[in-house]
Amino acid sequence: MFEPITLPFGAKMLFNTVKLKPGVKFEDVELAVGEMCNVVKETYGGDKGGFIAGQVFKFSGIVSDQGSLNATRTADEHYVIVTYWRSFEEHERSHADATFTNKFEALAKMCSETKELGYDMLWQGEPKGQGYELRKATARTTAPGGWSRSAASRRPGQRKAR
Repeated sequence: MFEPITLPFGAKMLFNTVKLKPGVKFEDVELAVGEMCNVVKETYGGDKGGFIAGQVFKFSGIVSDQGSLNATRTADEHYVIVTYWRSFEEHERSHADATFTNKFEALAKMCSETKELGYDMLWQGEPKGQGYELRKATARTTAPGGWSRSAASRRPGQRKAR
């Protein structure tokens, strides 16, 4: 559950912003999110449906002065569910399936808004010389950092050897 993930180049990313209804806390929806994520992982993982990996994040309250161009420096509390898929079509098929919709409906009852946007991967990389050792030390993330010779030399879709 807290192991690093490896993403093949070309993976499709779905970014789902989740805002909870007033008075609802993450602790109230944690079980629903966990059950929904487990259904996706077990039912649609790999060759069963194209799911590659996923992550759940809570907004930390930080709005970057350096990375934000607009004058607004605030944002409401929210969560994001980030999933990676082989294709958008496989994602849509999984989410139309009754197995998933039953779990998503339980979460949706506690939300004021959800919005899921799809993204095509254009680039990924990590600091040179800090591949597996860095991921092993943090054991919670494999966020891209910078160009790495090994990452740049892999063919699209080729996984990094461990």
